[in-house]
Amino acid sequence: MATKLVIIGGVAGGATAAARARRLDEHAEIIMFERGEHISFANCGLPYYISGVIENRDDLLLTNPVAFGDRYYVDVRVNCEVVGIDRLNKQVKVRNQLTGETFDESYDKLILAPGAEPLKPPIKGIDHESIFNLRNIPDSDRIKKFIDERQPRAAVIIGAGFIGLEMAEALVHRGIKTTVLEKLPQVMAPLDQEMAAIVHGHLKEKGVELDLENGVTGFTDKDGRLVVSTEKNQDLVCDLAILSVGVRPENRLAKEAGLALGERGGIKVDAAMRTSDPNIYAVGDAVEVKDLVTGLPTMTPLAGPANKQARIAADNAMGRLSTFSGTLGTAVVKVFDLTVASTGANEKSLNAKKVPYLTSYTHSNSHATYYPGAQWMSIKLLFSPSNGKVLGAQIVGQEGVDKRIDVLATAIYANMSVYDLEELELAYAPPYSSAKDPVNVAGFVAANMLKGDLDPIFWHELARYTQDDTILLDVRQVDELETAGKIEGARHIPLGELREWLDDLDRSKNYLVFCAIGYRGYLAYRLMSQRGFNVKSISGGYKTYLGSKEQMMKESPQTKLWLGE
Repeated sequence: MATKLVIIGGVAGGATAAARARRLDEHAEIIMFERGEHISFANCGLPYYISGVIENRDDLLLTNPVAFGDRYYVDVRVNCEVVGIDRLNKQVKVRNQLTGETFDESYDKLILAPGAEPLKPPIKGIDHESIFNLRNIPDSDRIKKFIDERQPRAAVIIGAGFIGLEMAEALVHRGIKTTVLEKLPQVMAPLDQEMAAIVHGHLKEKGVELDLENGVTGFTDKDGRLVVSTEKNQDLVCDLAILSVGVRPENRLAKEAGLALGERGGIKVDAAMRTSDPNIYAVGDAVEVKDLVTGLPTMTPLAGPANKQARIAADNAMGRLSTFSGTLGTAVVKVFDLTVASTGANEKSLNAKKVPYLTSYTHSNSHATYYPGAQWMSIKLLFSPSNGKVLGAQIVGQEGVDKRIDVLATAIYANMSVYDLEELELAYAPPYSSAKDPVNVAGFVAANMLKGDLDPIFWHELARYTQDDTILLDVRQVDELETAGKIEGARHIPLGELREWLDDLDRSKNYLVFCAIGYRGYLAYRLMSQRGFNVKSISGGYKTYLGSKEQMMKESPQTKLWLGE
């Protein structure tokens, strides 16, 4: 007897599961319910449609219900919301959104792909007509129509995650003065503070106002404009607001059906994507899966994992054993001229889970500098102090960031170490890379730390030392100090002259050496450490200092004394 498969949700997870199930079983009866009017649309492209970069709305529609149904022989029912699950009788209750009619549909196997819904905090004025969320095609239609017809002068984006920053770029592209309001002290929570600081500077260069460590307390209307009241008792007057404060799993159906949920509300599933009911599977933004780095439960609202989980759920629903190993949360986002990417764990998550780690910073060019157009990228690598296993990575830069984060994500997935990164043979030609790829360089620096060839110190650790017994030693060239800036109080000796000055240096002092990005600081460290000096190399050099300066000043008065602030 043919299996009857019912799928709830028709976007990334649901449509992928339906297509996979059909490829596995030509005889199965497959029904897919979607409460909206569109299936399998490119929700990641919505900000670019609003900005006008994607001009044709239909380009966001990867398929339509009729075409999908014809190709895969799937009964696609849009505008149909599943409102209840009867596990005992293996039925779902469905409401037709257009007619209000309700009916029951039986199933042998059920796949839940409800996604996640934008958080909507219960604050005064939240339902104002000028406040929008962005989740689906109708949302983007409403926002675009509002901008086209109302021609707003100013906008406030509440929340500085992926969607928030993509929308900031979209609105600036439309000529709208934009403020980003964020309760955290940084944008993009997956990044650590010093990496996010690079993004902060770029946003300000592009004219975006950043209001960090500040939350919204309410919305009011004044003279036809929207007033956003904040925790700092400031009123931001605008014409448009975008809520982008995060998402939560759409778990109502699962909860009411008595399926097991995790602490944060995600639907619990095993490696087969099976819920606590053996006939029901769940995938995508609504589920709780294993973090590949820590082994602990996590939720990852990203399209890539959702598609993989959907294939696995369909496999198992159709009788083919398949498992999902876990997630790294690999993500990339365009923020104006920057590309921002991360994979695996960050410092915040490792500290919270008490996982030991070491950190390295490297700043590399996207390709050979003698070939025109080379652009910088900053790489932060997190790795195990015991065996060098790669735990996480963050990259902020321009060209080539996506390629390198994918290599590092693969390394984490394969349980590779920083020693493996040294040995990776990656494609090289002057327009694309260097003979030592940025990933190799990150591996060299991290491996040097583990081998004892480099004793690093990080800028935020300066408070451990006093100016009485420690000297900051800048080994950059004179012209670099004039063009890039310098640190008041640091002694300056160019690397090429350092050997000549060694006899004049006080060997009773500690020396913390730095250059622009770290390499010459490393050379100075090797030179001085072999000549008997007590020396450390400041990781990431002056460039990392610029990224971490703001946070250092907040955390340590001693650092202010060091840096002459």
